[in-house]
Amino acid sequence: MAGIDSKDIRKIIVACDAGMGSSVMLASQLRKQLKASGVVVEHTPVNSIPADADVVLCHTGLADRARASAPGKVLVPFQIFLGDPAVSKLIATIRNGGVVDA
Repeated sequence: MAGIDSKDIRKIIVACDAGMGSSVMLASQLRKQLKASGVVVEHTPVNSIPADADVVLCHTGLADRARASAPGKVLVPFQIFLGDPAVSKLIATIRNGGVVDA
């Protein structure tokens, strides 16, 4: 999958490994920032990414597992949980329109 148009994004999954509370905070922050857009943000373990996810956000260390768990989904890996440029770019693209690259 090359990417997804921002208007087609309905659900974002923040995928994590067990016990990482930082990803719960990130999901909560995204929910608040994207409230007006109507995008659903959920938090799930990296091995349980739901089939209806449009975009999967996960730490770079989990990217390979996320790709295996959700093949064909747009994956946005990030380095830091709060304030990562990849997450900021995703939010801006959803708000302003454009394509989120896989």
